[in-house]
Amino acid sequence: MGRLNGLVALVTGGGRGIGRAIALEMAREGAAIAVSSRSRAELDAVVAEAAAAGANGLAVEADAMQRDQCYAAVDTVTAQFGRLDILVNNVGGVLFGKGPQDQDPFTHDDDVFLDNLTLNIITHYWTTRAALPGMRERHFGRVINIGSGYAKMSGGPLAYTTAKHGVIGMTRALAAQVAPHGITVNCLCPGWTNTKLIDIERMAQRMGTDVAGAKAFLARDNLLGRILEPEELAPMAALLAAPESAGITGQVISVDGGYKV
Repeated sequence: MGRLNGLVALVTGGGRGIGRAIALEMAREGAAIAVSSRSRAELDAVVAEAAAAGANGLAVEADAMQRDQCYAAVDTVTAQFGRLDILVNNVGGVLFGKGPQDQDPFTHDDDVFLDNLTLNIITHYWTTRAALPGMRERHFGRVINIGSGYAKMSGGPLAYTTAKHGVIGMTRALAAQVAPHGITVNCLCPGWTNTKLIDIERMAQRMGTDVAGAKAFLARDNLLGRILEPEELAPMAALLAAPESAGITGQVISVDGGYKV
């Protein structure tokens, strides 16, 4: 029997990368898992892998940038499984405009800035807002926000870094307010992780090197000297979701290989 047996989890942005790894780890730990994103084929593949592990799964096609679809995703999961116990706010990334000038602080495009805030923090609020009433009713809930190495320092694009710092603030404020209702809220921060978010080819071009050179540069940022795999974050997410982790809340936990320690 897994530590999440009988629980229901929703992982946003769960079709690939860190979201996929977390969803499958929770499935192996006994949870019924729902994954949401815009890419139906990727979602179906995750659900199929969960089924192979003996877990129920649900693919929820939803555009996280649309508030009504965020709310509807939570409603769909609750209608299918009768409850939602674990919410992993994983959706995020960097949205680019027409060119580098749209990310430059002196020429930043206003819509690009707002879109990045929406993707990386407002979406977290929308899905959490939809999930909290049911969690309060059952006096049990686990909210896990996915932050970033840039959630605690500078270095990333302006809007992305701003949003990720905000995720930490939201995590701590929400944890304080929902604690009396048996709900915990934590933030899990990855460093350089082998996902499409890195866009290593674009990064190599900006650095004037090849992919191998860019990977070697990134690897020097952490103590392990390598880029982590998404699956390395998943066990910590499963731990934070487990009933026995009721004493862990309001925390910012890094699984990043010792990023810039």
